[in-house]
Amino acid sequence: MKAPARLGLYGLVLVAVFAVAAFTANAIVPDSTVQAWAEETTDNNHTEGHDMTGDDPHAGHTSGADAASLGLGLAQDGYQLTGVTAPTATGEDGELSLTVTGPDGHPVTDFELEHEKELHLIVVRSDGQHFRHVHPERDNQGAWSIPWEWEAAGSYRVFADFVPTETGSGMTLSTSVQVAGDYAPAPADGPVTETTVDGYTVAVSGDLVAGSGSELTMTITQDGEPVTALEPYLGAFGHLVALRDGDLAYLHVHPHGDAPEAGETSGPEIVFEATAPTPGRYLLFLDFQIDGQVHTAPLVVDTTGEASPDGGSHEGAGGHEEGGDHEH
Repeated sequence: MKAPARLGLYGLVLVAVFAVAAFTANAIVPDSTVQAWAEETTDNNHTEGHDMTGDDPHAGHTSGADAASLGLGLAQDGYQLTGVTAPTATGEDGELSLTVTGPDGHPVTDFELEHEKELHLIVVRSDGQHFRHVHPERDNQGAWSIPWEWEAAGSYRVFADFVPTETGSGMTLSTSVQVAGDYAPAPADGPVTETTVDGYTVAVSGDLVAGSGSELTMTITQDGEPVTALEPYLGAFGHLVALRDGDLAYLHVHPHGDAPEAGETSGPEIVFEATAPTPGRYLLFLDFQIDGQVHTAPLVVDTTGEASPDGGSHEGAGGHEEGGDHEH
């Protein structure tokens, strides 16, 4: 057989082989299944890669599910943070706005009250500076907004903490906002267990143990005297936000004791229960109210140990030592 004929016959054989392979693949794996696989792979890549790049020291240690539980995800359980807008540079008067959409893709307008508010908005720069805890207003279409102006340039993390009525379960979604201008980072260079704000001295005591519930006690004094005029704020005598240094993973912290009655006062101590998911450094922000004025005290603590399988702790896991995420 001449060479052209042999090549032609070879080509026909290849066509037949590919045709049979394609037919077999379609018979074994339907198109709908292949499409589902593709969508699942895309979703997993987007979730596990979200905000886990760059110089983040925890990159690669936080899976998609863990990122969502630590407030580092844009979406969770079908709920998503959308339409986030804000001024793009310092000194601009504007508005910070966002919308939470539900599993059906529509804006959510039905929320439960959590700490006396439907939604808590936490904004902090990537180095832990310029922390703000505010409560925007929601319109009838489900859009949340609040007047806004940036004091300093940099990359900011915006957290929305809320409880959809449909699920009754709290969740925290977040995204990043970039603010143009000269950026001078000022990260924490060590623990800060005592600070003074607006004339009040706030000190934190207690061991923060990675992977285990830990008690942290905040003590507030003024001119060396204990402050006993703490007023109820957001359903407690203080509200504590804890963020992991590096990636700003959001910890859920709960105050001890029953909700105070209107007009009741307390002090000088406020006790909180917190769980650090990994060993390392954590940024604490305590909001407390006196004479109708809310004050915010920033503090920094390092973990002092790591939970053991029996629920206790062992030393040597503090500082910046890395460890795997723990369930909590």
